[in-house]
Amino acid sequence: MTGTFRAIRASKGEKAPQVEFANLTEADLMEGDVTVAVDYSTVNYKDGLALTGAAPIIRAWPLIPGIDFSGKVEKSDNPKFKPGDRVVLNGYGVGEGHSGGYAQKARVKGDWLVKLPDAISNEQAMAIGTAGYTSMLCVLALEKNGVKPGSDVV
Repeated sequence: MTGTFRAIRASKGEKAPQVEFANLTEADLMEGDVTVAVDYSTVNYKDGLALTGAAPIIRAWPLIPGIDFSGKVEKSDNPKFKPGDRVVLNGYGVGEGHSGGYAQKARVKGDWLVKLPDAISNEQAMAIGTAGYTSMLCVLALEKNGVKPGSDVV
């Protein structure tokens, strides 16, 4: 991808974010050492809150929402990644204080990315998304604290 790319951009409004489809250039992206061609993102509850202004999720304006994404590395100044690597990102304030996955491109810190194994497609990674990742973290925390299937927890 060269030139312009499409993105959803949220700008600060008086009562709620002003949300638009925009044609952007790489100069519009936030700082980072890896540029990713985004294939997929999810619509998470937090994204809904951010886009509607129902909660003060967005902390930097203007911002590309989307708290997660998967895609292919286009450019990298990070030694861990090279063009063509398939990656996933969730967390790190993406879609809140740093532009996120609701665009055809994202620029982020390489330390925030995880390479996807061959067994998981970019689409599958986002079918799980941040919500699935969070759910699994909850299961692991329960197991770590001795909760087993059939345990009374209340």
